[in-house]
Amino acid sequence: MAAILTGERLVVGMQLPIQAQSTAFVEPWEAGAGAAELAKVARAADAAGLGYVAVCDHPAVPVDKVPAMGAEWWDTVTTLAWLAGITEQVLLVSHVFVPAYRHPLATAKAWATLDTVSGGRAVLGVGAGHLEGELAALGVDVAERGALLDEAVDALRACFADEVPTHHGARWSFGGLAQRPRPARPGGPPIWVGGSSAPAIRRAARRGDGWLPQGALTPEAVDRLRAELVAAGREGQPFDVGALAGPIYVGQADWDVGPGITGPPEKVAHVLAKLAGLGAGQVQIRPRSRSCGELLDQLGRLGDEVLPLLAEVRPRPLFD
Repeated sequence: MAAILTGERLVVGMQLPIQAQSTAFVEPWEAGAGAAELAKVARAADAAGLGYVAVCDHPAVPVDKVPAMGAEWWDTVTTLAWLAGITEQVLLVSHVFVPAYRHPLATAKAWATLDTVSGGRAVLGVGAGHLEGELAALGVDVAERGALLDEAVDALRACFADEVPTHHGARWSFGGLAQRPRPARPGGPPIWVGGSSAPAIRRAARRGDGWLPQGALTPEAVDRLRAELVAAGREGQPFDVGALAGPIYVGQADWDVGPGITGPPEKVAHVLAKLAGLGAGQVQIRPRSRSCGELLDQLGRLGDEVLPLLAEVRPRPLFD
């Protein structure tokens, strides 16, 4: 296992618009947008110097959940592979991918290929899934989803490490099969584990290269993570900690942007730096916007005015 962030500076990333349109975060203009606009946003994020762009994973949303979640959830690996071809340096993250929905051999092949075509920029963020209707339709017992995620991560590690992997678990078993291409990054894409429950934090400490909290990053959660890393014998080892910064708007908006981090670049940078003080090596933002053009402008301001203020911000080490 290996962390991907150096700890030399705070990394700022974003979940991309358009490819997922839950009412919890979608902007009205996204309903009429498509691949052309998404390409512009991804390129702008890359040019601005953001550390990563992220997409979600929902193969099929139960119809009773569509009013809240929408049905617009683009395929994770397909979207990231396309983005690999139109960006140059930004990391390509799933936030999050549900490995239990697919056979580990199929997942490993997809992510090793993505890592190859992107030049080692893939980061596999994983989660257990939460939609019971989706889980049931894809053959996953909701009560077993945590155990299946554990086994899936172990199986993926085996596939990333060896051209002829072997895995014998409760759900999946294979051996004597070869896989190429091999991942560009030795050991395969880093695996960041999502979730803020006690089992999720334990899973991140035992099996992950990093942690993607759900909701606010708190000192108590970081303490729990630190304790779990110690219990797993990983004290002092590099480990990527993330944080969700939520909605932001750089500058003085002439419209109601709602709650979030708003104001001049210095204020935005100050709030993001506080998350680094808790131990976050990367923070995920969601710039508010009324149009694709305004989002592009916000990304430009982030790159020109906010990120330079964070250049000297060092994430607080988990272990001093």
